[in-house]
Amino acid sequence: MSSTVIKKVIIIGPAHPLRGGLASFNERLAKQFNQENIETTIYTFSLQYPNFLFPGTTQYSSEPAPKNLDINVCINSINPFNWLKIGWQLKKAKADIIVVRYWLPFMGACLGTILRIVKKNNKTKIVCIADNILPHEKRIGDKQLTSYFLKPIDAFITMSEKVMKDLRMFTNKNAVKVEHPLYDNFGEAIDKKTARQILGLNTNDKIILFFGFIRKYKGLDLLFEAMKILQVKYGHLNIKLLIAGEFYENRKEYDEQINSLNIASNLILKTDFIADSEVGYYLSAADFVIQPYKNATQSGVTPLAYHFNKPMLVTNVGGLPALVPDKKVGLIAEPNSNDIAEKIVALYEFGEEYFIPYLQEEKKKYSWQNLTNTIIKLAQK
Repeated sequence: MSSTVIKKVIIIGPAHPLRGGLASFNERLAKQFNQENIETTIYTFSLQYPNFLFPGTTQYSSEPAPKNLDINVCINSINPFNWLKIGWQLKKAKADIIVVRYWLPFMGACLGTILRIVKKNNKTKIVCIADNILPHEKRIGDKQLTSYFLKPIDAFITMSEKVMKDLRMFTNKNAVKVEHPLYDNFGEAIDKKTARQILGLNTNDKIILFFGFIRKYKGLDLLFEAMKILQVKYGHLNIKLLIAGEFYENRKEYDEQINSLNIASNLILKTDFIADSEVGYYLSAADFVIQPYKNATQSGVTPLAYHFNKPMLVTNVGGLPALVPDKKVGLIAEPNSNDIAEKIVALYEFGEEYFIPYLQEEKKKYSWQNLTNTIIKLAQK
């Protein structure tokens, strides 16, 4: 395939009317391929998860569909007859490349079956972008489902060394690590004061931001403990924590922790799903973005912070430190409340402006064209 000009790409994964980071990523990737004059279609899910497996309020976006994207809403993750139908459709479509997202073993049976059928056309090359190989919350059958999914894949892209290491437990097929491109599809940064006025926040407060779905591995409980330390030791700083994201866990435990620590006065809770059209306000309103994760592969919040030129605090877990050079685009803390608290204070001692030149230089690495070029090269090998 090395001499073949790539004319047609199909992306398999979440997209509108589904919501969330994976959908935003796939839509932005399709836009990039289209800009490179490659015909691109996204095949997304008519049923992604049964409701009992979905922890949020709804799987669907209230935003209008993205313009000028061809999105086919057709895959049912739990219906084997549908898998056969979609497999034959994609086999006959004879795309040059199928880019498939893999983030959860639950999808292994569905996607693995579809792709086995596609392979029979002896034309389409299949490149997987692996967000996770093994999930953060492990379940029985994860390894078997992942093994089944991996077999028809020709090549892989990971966005962290952790996922690459997990991948190598299963296969030695060609794989490349690519930095997560910037989420530049949420508009441009706006003035901090204006963003705060739009969100009804005090324009003079010191505000740090925890952004994204709330899951146990993301360490919000550690950040709450850190807020208590800040309240006791550094109360004169009066730092507020803005939490912008939906609970994907039992909220009761977090509410009880807030009450027991008596930190409610230092929290701003915006815990409904944040629509794409509002994302930029939250990033623009914050002084710093805090990612207190207990474990991680990579994080979509990091490229989002880069796009909005927001310095970050990340914990020293998984692939996070590699993306945030210490004392340049942010600070790295150990995953415990004491160090997180001390590093939050240190962020303010450095000052937001100190980090901006480093952020602007570092983020040049994270282009969507770099990702599309890598996908095409892997397919042509």
